[in-house]
Amino acid sequence: MDAIRTEALTRSFADLKAVDGLGIAVAPGEIFALVGPDGAGKTTTLRMLAAILDPTSGDAWVAGRHVVREAVGVQEAIGYMSQRFGLYPDLTVQENIDFFADIQCVSRKVRRERGAVLLEMAGLGPFQRRMAGNLSGGMKQKLGLVCALIHGPRVLLLDEPTNGVDPVSRRDFWRILYGLLREGVAVLVSTSYLDEAERASRIALIHEGRCISQGTPEEVRRRSGASVLEIRTDRPREAAAQLRDHLPGAIASLFGRSVHLAGPPAGEDGPRVRALLVACGIQVQDVREIEPSLEDVFISAVTAAGGGRRAGH
Repeated sequence: MDAIRTEALTRSFADLKAVDGLGIAVAPGEIFALVGPDGAGKTTTLRMLAAILDPTSGDAWVAGRHVVREAVGVQEAIGYMSQRFGLYPDLTVQENIDFFADIQCVSRKVRRERGAVLLEMAGLGPFQRRMAGNLSGGMKQKLGLVCALIHGPRVLLLDEPTNGVDPVSRRDFWRILYGLLREGVAVLVSTSYLDEAERASRIALIHEGRCISQGTPEEVRRRSGASVLEIRTDRPREAAAQLRDHLPGAIASLFGRSVHLAGPPAGEDGPRVRALLVACGIQVQDVREIEPSLEDVFISAVTAAGGGRRAGH
């Protein structure tokens, strides 16, 4: 049985459809990532799955329970970590864990045993007596994860848990998540980091509330049919602008000191691209076809879907 399943899940706020007909399924022991920019509908989706917000239409089940008809059962079965997880800065690391264990009615024996394992996984063992307010950003996020796991949930919902966290702490955070898979925990994580989405078992690319592609990262890349040219030049910003002007339908994006070009010319007309830029007075160091990243795929898919950005949920 799926740990999470949604069918045509929709949530509207006045005239805005924050989530539009979302259908996903997450198996026990899998990490599934909702990937998209701010305003894509990721947070609204997680709030509905946590039985905090009712759908406008459609259905969702978490741990075998309907998110509306069995909301209390859903909340007992999940661990939920929102973007602003509610740690208490004037309590120590251990006192925060005890507080959340008390809320979940976790026995002292279980919290002691499970807490010790989680603290070791998170690297927080030496800091049990430190005030949470004095922890680094990455350590606070890991403490938030420990608190969300102290009652042994079957499903874990994480809303952009590594946003603003340093690379080392991000790596540690994902190491903890991988450790949960052996226990059969289903993890649904939202992220705007496309490189981070590569770590998930499966992903759904979300744009303006709609799922525009889902599958394993490799399946999403392959299904896109995208081919990409990497163009190295000492004037990448100007090169991207010229490519957009001269190649209608192509998508030129900056990647550090290089430009990634996707669209009709990509992968088949490297010499034409080089000649075009040279004619514009731009020196080209290298042009080569590369495997598209998830970021390339996402930009191409969003552009094909009409682009656009919106504020919201």
